[in-house]
Amino acid sequence: MTDTPTILVLAGKRDGALDPLAERAGVSHKAVIPVAGKPLISHVLERLEEAWMDARIIISIHDPTVLDHVTAVRRLRDAGRLELAEAKDGLVESVASAAENASWPLLITTGDNALTTVEALHTINTIGDEKSVDAVIGVASTEAIQAAYPYQKKGGYEFRDVTISNCNLFWLRNSDALASAEPFRRGGQFAKRKGELRRAFGLWNLIRFRLKLDTLDKAMRRLSRRVGVPVAAHLFADGRLAIDVDNLESLEATESLMAADRES
Repeated sequence: MTDTPTILVLAGKRDGALDPLAERAGVSHKAVIPVAGKPLISHVLERLEEAWMDARIIISIHDPTVLDHVTAVRRLRDAGRLELAEAKDGLVESVASAAENASWPLLITTGDNALTTVEALHTINTIGDEKSVDAVIGVASTEAIQAAYPYQKKGGYEFRDVTISNCNLFWLRNSDALASAEPFRRGGQFAKRKGELRRAFGLWNLIRFRLKLDTLDKAMRRLSRRVGVPVAAHLFADGRLAIDVDNLESLEATESLMAADRES
């Protein structure tokens, strides 16, 4: 039986900058913008509560005081299940800092992952043992995303067999698996930062990626050799999992899907 994970919720500011959605809502952090009548991060925390009654939750955020009014945060803190960690300047640094006081395995998600599900959380926590790897990245195909909602998520990654987007769900077996986060040290914004793919994955791997020479599984084996720990991608069938609240379009998509759930 897979151990109950420690859960790390990344809710800091990317590059320390004010997110456009946060600015539009008049708040300092995207994690507390209103989504379907609640602070965004509340939707994530409620799914985590459903998934595990005893899992410890760490929220990494630049200013923990912005969560003082969030009911789910207060409830989990009063239950002794939640603690707040100050986010660092970079993504990898934030994960490493929070992981210093975590038990393993570590399940990582984000404060804008409002459409995550209990099933997805349980799956990502078991797939590492099933595949005998130390790190798992949750992804969904472009076709699955389009089937879930007619929304074109930006920044998809094309492989020989599938085009994917990440689901902001990651699983690490132990502290050694932190090495798998190294390519994402600058936030993983490969589509927006010229040269970032080459720096993160190496020239030869970049060439193979550009030419679509590798399947997703083969690319994960190459990534495993580069970072020194076995890494696998899990392809979720539910395309909703790849729709995080990242811009106005995805915010509208998220609220529309939530409304449909309430009506069903």
